[in-house]
Order: sequence, then structure tokens, then C-alpha cells
Amino acid sequence: MDEDEKKITRAAALSYDPEENEVPILSAFGEGYIAQKIVSVARESGVPILPDPTLSSMLSKISVGDEISPDMYEAVAKVLVFVSEIDRAYGEKFRQK
Repeated sequence: MDEDEKKITRAAALSYDPEENEVPILSAFGEGYIAQKIVSVARESGVPILPDPTLSSMLSKISVGDEISPDMYEAVAKVLVFVSEIDRAYGEKFRQK
């Protein structure tokens, strides 16, 4: 774990497959050491990381496995755009929906 990861206090992971779900799902959430591990595993796995403390705070109010709520749609849409710009294959799948 590098020094930047040690500074992380909260992290969340979203999963979204437009063929299986209507909206993204909170797939992981943690604070402190757990947050650092979420980021570490994401980096090791090549998962794009978008630091957004406001969204992390919003996601802390739902449980892992829950769909995001409508008040989170705009913030999460920004994440989906970020991911689709990095991962063209995902972006194409997302645009076909």
C-alpha cells in the first residue's frame, strides 16, 4: 500500500451492467483500512478510480448490494462517463442500452 492510499479515509465501489441492472449497485464500501484496501485492490485489478468525497459520503448512507437512489443519479452518471472514457468497450456497451 503506497502513501497516497494510506491517506484515504473512505472508499466505495459501484457495479453496473446495463444488461442486468437498471441502475448501479453499491458493491463495496469502507472507511479507514477497509477503504485503503478497496482502492488498493481496484488499482491492482486495473479498475478506474475517481476520487469524489461527496459521492462517497452519499454512498455511505446505503448498504452494500443496494441500488443507488435517484438523488445520486447525477453524481453517479459522472462516474459512468469517466469510466466509459477510460474503457471504450464499457462505453460502447453503455451507449447501446
